[in-house]
Amino acid sequence: MKQQTDNRANICLSFLKDIAIHNNREWFNENRSQYDEARSAFESMVEELIARITVFDPSVQYLKVSDCTYRFYRDIRFSPDKSPYKRHFGAYINAKGKKSFHGGYYFHIEPDNCLLAGGAYCLPPNILKAVRQSICDNAETFHKIVSNKKFHSLFPVIGEEHTKIIPKGFPKDFPYPEYLKCKDYSCFHNIDNDFLSNPDWLEQTARVFETMKPFLDFVNETIDDF
Repeated sequence: MKQQTDNRANICLSFLKDIAIHNNREWFNENRSQYDEARSAFESMVEELIARITVFDPSVQYLKVSDCTYRFYRDIRFSPDKSPYKRHFGAYINAKGKKSFHGGYYFHIEPDNCLLAGGAYCLPPNILKAVRQSICDNAETFHKIVSNKKFHSLFPVIGEEHTKIIPKGFPKDFPYPEYLKCKDYSCFHNIDNDFLSNPDWLEQTARVFETMKPFLDFVNETIDDF
């Protein structure tokens, strides 16, 4: 018997396509029920995802959906874009809280830009330097994690931003210079709009995040010392 598709992601995507076109308070207030339905659909997916990640990472088992999700209203104080609402739903499933430096799992729904990501972002200079030093000291261990065939196929690039040269204080002849040039220790895997409508989206997503876990464990071992 063929399994039914999961319609929750489509509910989210439909609303997000509309809000991208009508990003104003008047339209939002007139269509509040559509937002409420989409928000509820997203939160139910996040709740299931937390429970599923707990299977291989028990550190997240006490998290509630509200610990992982964000306000839909944008902070426009310092932005040239004055649209009041976001164009995506996101959840950061992080054992130490979504504002911590500890690396976690990020789940993002946005039309034509859905992704599964994770890692440690916006690290202060002292912690960033410590992670780089840990990579220097354990180069082959880190290389083995990120060059693993399954990991590399999902996450071919480490870090969103990079320095042009190896940072000061680190050996210029380090065998894996790209690992030290990262300004953050994150990784991401793009998925298409239909991925989250598959009956097995939860298992597929969990497999992606489980593949990410050794990378998170490595960076968190240093970050959690601070």
